[in-house]
Amino acid sequence: MSSKILIIGACGQIGSELTFKLRSIYGDDNVVASDISYSNLEIVNSGLFEIVDAKDYASVKTCVEKFSIDTVYLMAAMLSATGEKFPMEAWDLNMTSLFNVLNLAKDNFIKKVFWPSSIAVFGTTTPKEYTPQYTIMEPTTVYGMTKQVGERWCEYYFTKYQVDVRSIRYPGIISWKTLPGGGTTDYAVEIYHEAIKNKSYECFLKPDSELPMMFMDDAIKATVDIMQAESEDIKIRSSYNLSATSFTPQEVAESIKKHIPEFEISYNPDYRQEIANSWPKNINDSYARQDWKWRHQFSLDDITDEMLLQLNKKYN
Repeated sequence: MSSKILIIGACGQIGSELTFKLRSIYGDDNVVASDISYSNLEIVNSGLFEIVDAKDYASVKTCVEKFSIDTVYLMAAMLSATGEKFPMEAWDLNMTSLFNVLNLAKDNFIKKVFWPSSIAVFGTTTPKEYTPQYTIMEPTTVYGMTKQVGERWCEYYFTKYQVDVRSIRYPGIISWKTLPGGGTTDYAVEIYHEAIKNKSYECFLKPDSELPMMFMDDAIKATVDIMQAESEDIKIRSSYNLSATSFTPQEVAESIKKHIPEFEISYNPDYRQEIANSWPKNINDSYARQDWKWRHQFSLDDITDEMLLQLNKKYN
């Protein structure tokens, strides 16, 4: 049976690539992209597009009714680094948008919801090695706080109102197609652009700052996989741990040097270092692999190969 899908925040880093993937699966006429502006003309001009304010319940509901939407992917959010600059705005956007979509599902306007969480739910007291699914979560950023609270609300709406909401905790996401959106893991995208353009990069994290990372193709695959899984296979309704690979800035630089031997990296840690210090080094995602058969495809060297290949085409 064909779904009618609304993607809120479709012009963002993940939302834009998710839009194209879902259109390739379900057809252009069944996927409505939306955002608060026409900032991504590739998305705006590639299919159905609506201006929707995720914080405005009426705006979201109007779009849902106009296109007979049954599934919503809520990708609009203010990320970790930007959220620390604008804490109240981050709280307002991240929480109000979630309540709007959960309430639409509770009242049977839509049938299924995807809402992304993040490794930002973890904090300095969380075990950093192979962080388990169920563990201490004391986030130190506004973004992480919104994701932790959001997870509780997702599970509450599932338990209380039988809302079919599904979620994964994204690690850092790496993509050559879109620029990052203000997160602590942005260095892992910027470094490839600078390697091609300038053969050098000044990193805002320390060389040994190991963090969980994932290539965009794997992130999109996970998002599609969990939403296509049978409802009874989704055992966790807060959010699933998700993992692919973990690495440090120094390891990325070494991977790049296999292709660009003259590449040089320097380090000038800023306020994002403290955020990175609060996050896990690697993640145990055994529940996702068991429940809905999650499997990643890209290692660090795979990521480097693809990033440099595609960015060479862009810049040269």
